Amino acid sequence: MTSLLHVPMTIHATMLKPVRLPVPIPKTNFKFDTYMTEKAKLVNNALDQVVPLQEPLKIHEAMRYSLLAGGKRVRPILCLASCELVGGVEPCAMAMALAVEMVHTMSLIHDDLPCMDNDDFRRGKPTNHKVFGDDTAVLAGDALLSLAFEHLATRTVGVGPGQVVQAISELGSAVGSLGLVAGQIVDLASEGQQDVDLNKLEYIHVHKTGKLLEAAVVGGAVLGGGSSGEVERVRQYARCIGLLFQVVDDILDVTKSSAELGKTAGKDLLSDKATYPKLMGLERAKEFAGELLEKAVRELAYFDTGRAAPLYHLAHYIAYRQN
Repeated sequence: MTSLLHVPMTIHATMLKPVRLPVPIPKTNFKFDTYMTEKAKLVNNALDQVVPLQEPLKIHEAMRYSLLAGGKRVRPILCLASCELVGGVEPCAMAMALAVEMVHTMSLIHDDLPCMDNDDFRRGKPTNHKVFGDDTAVLAGDALLSLAFEHLATRTVGVGPGQVVQAISELGSAVGSLGLVAGQIVDLASEGQQDVDLNKLEYIHVHKTGKLLEAAVVGGAVLGGGSSGEVERVRQYARCIGLLFQVVDDILDVTKSSAELGKTAGKDLLSDKATYPKLMGLERAKEFAGELLEKAVRELAYFDTGRAAPLYHLAHYIAYRQN
């Protein structure tokens, strides 16, 4: 398996030089906390309307339980920010943003099942299968996946059908057998194996975590009317922050408590999973996170600083988050 990022794996392994940390954010009057709060509120309200409580009650209760369980809404906010980066307006990308969050929630429900990662807690609450049972949890995930594509196809406004089809294609490839599922199956097969190297670990995380994040960012740019060059730049940005997200996750898993994370801490160590701290060492994993952050923000230098401000801040937020 070869690296999908333009960062040679030899650099991953040896970390030839430490990066300059922290990576600076261009000076603007942008208020990141306010932006995140306002966008998350918009997303939460829209999700509440997309999945109303209706018959059959049990399945919709299960869908809503995980979909409305909180969370930072990083993926849908990235989608909206990417749309606005290329000059689009928020309503054009809202259906995509919600679809991405529904797919993400499906992946969490399924990932927590006993046959997968077997987790009891998610976002500080019992996981879906612990509340509703394994059977209902599987169906709730299936329903959210189906609804995501229906919503994206039928509720996208203000853009041409070609852009909608492209956005659907991005989301479909991100979650399928060459995307999220590929990462998940290789991850499961690698559990407890001693031959997992940095190439394979990157493959797992680029697919299991990064592909959906990439679809969110690229889909937003496509629906915002971005040029092919702009879409390619945000794709490279997304690939870096997608892997960055997982590197930071691995670091937090060994440095934070379950209470701080809102999920079971130390599970990767207990299940003998390969992680970046395990393969690189904790300090080098932190340096690698800094390198990915630097590479991500470099792609934003080609855009208007004001429009790019949310994506600059989101990259730093992913790098320096504490849960």
